[in-house]
Amino acid sequence: MAIDFDQPIFVISVAAGLADMHPQTLRQYDRLGIVSPSRAPGKSRRYSQRDVIMLREVQRLSHEGVSLEGIKRILQLENQVAALQRRVGELTEELDKRRLPLDSRIFAAGTAGDVVSLARGKRPRPRSQALVVWRPRGNE
Repeated sequence: MAIDFDQPIFVISVAAGLADMHPQTLRQYDRLGIVSPSRAPGKSRRYSQRDVIMLREVQRLSHEGVSLEGIKRILQLENQVAALQRRVGELTEELDKRRLPLDSRIFAAGTAGDVVSLARGKRPRPRSQALVVWRPRGNE
């Protein structure tokens, strides 16, 4: 049985040990909103495996000289990118479900403004040979 990656199971001392940090550092990161763990009913912090990985990333960035505000912004942007990627995936799936088969009907506006059904790749037949030119208003 696999452990859920987002299940908050580690108390602060265990999470600190896994991230190779002091528990007080984790409390500071929580206060600053850098890594915010879940809370157990007794208000104690509970960290998930994802939180521990994030703590390791914070430590790596910190060792590279990035400030805590910079780290917080980087994590926010990474979360935003991940959310946008999920949304793109959802929209792509929805679009794939809505794709029409090649033999589906196409509708267009006829020359008289009526709606006509066409085969794919065909254009509506003009009722007269008069050329209809559309110009946006204000360019007359």
